[in-house]
Amino acid sequence: MDALLDRSVVLGYTRIGSRVRGLWWPADPAPDAMAGKRVVVTGATAGIGEAMARSFARLGATVHLLGRDPGKVGRSAAAVRADVPGADVVEEICDVADLAAVGSWTADLTARVDALHGLVHNAGVMPKQRAETLQGHETQLACHVLGPHLMTEKLLEVLRAAGESAVVFMSSGGMYSAPMKRWSADELESRDGPYDGVRVYARTKRMQVVLADAWANRLNDSGIRVYSTHPGWVETPGVAEALPGFRRLTRPLLRDTTDGADTTVWLVATRPDSGPGHFWHDRAQRPTTFGWERGVNPQLAAEFFDEVSALALRGTAG
Repeated sequence: MDALLDRSVVLGYTRIGSRVRGLWWPADPAPDAMAGKRVVVTGATAGIGEAMARSFARLGATVHLLGRDPGKVGRSAAAVRADVPGADVVEEICDVADLAAVGSWTADLTARVDALHGLVHNAGVMPKQRAETLQGHETQLACHVLGPHLMTEKLLEVLRAAGESAVVFMSSGGMYSAPMKRWSADELESRDGPYDGVRVYARTKRMQVVLADAWANRLNDSGIRVYSTHPGWVETPGVAEALPGFRRLTRPLLRDTTDGADTTVWLVATRPDSGPGHFWHDRAQRPTTFGWERGVNPQLAAEFFDEVSALALRGTAG
């Protein structure tokens, strides 16, 4: 039944999937599962990110709610505090796509906290026109791949200090439409033809899955577990703005934001064992490729990891 839901896409990705799977999926985290623990959620000023912040707060976590707009961060933090009496919410300002800002913010955070138990890379964009960051990188590559990679690297010390921690990359089921390959510099930076924001989104979401798997392998014996997830089809402001036609067709079946946040929150709170691929949806590990496709070449994945590392670290120099 679970496999049938997954392969049907429409049944598995909509609220039908989570409602049916909820009959058998693993138990919820204990009510105080995150008490005394800290978690950072990026892109937490709306939609799934704000729902994650609220869910972590309900589990007792100190939530570092991160966004690039101070006004939006303040409003979202106030909303979480209103919904969860006694919630400990720390407002953080950083543009994940700005590598210099990520470098500065991570240095500041590591000076303020002794340990970090969860890091959720949820920030996302889907512009209609190609744009570049201050470091000259295409916006989606910077926001979905380079920034999260640099943030993970710079926060390893406090993640290790927690003893047991989790890092989650929020990907998308759309990544299935963009198989892993050896991307050229022009493809990485989306200079390989007319700009298609949806196509670039899928490609960078595939990159996140490959990156998360590489990080999981590298940190296997560290106490830090790394996963990627996809939330299914969720009713969010981002979907309404970027994919209005899709939203009109699917709105009756779209998940709410708490449903979309569920698996990521559950992963951070419970830290389940995970195998190669490390890609999850509805509290279960999912394949990273269609059945007829080859798996990701380990050498290709390692080369990609090294290339991303070089691009990200170069962005903090000067």
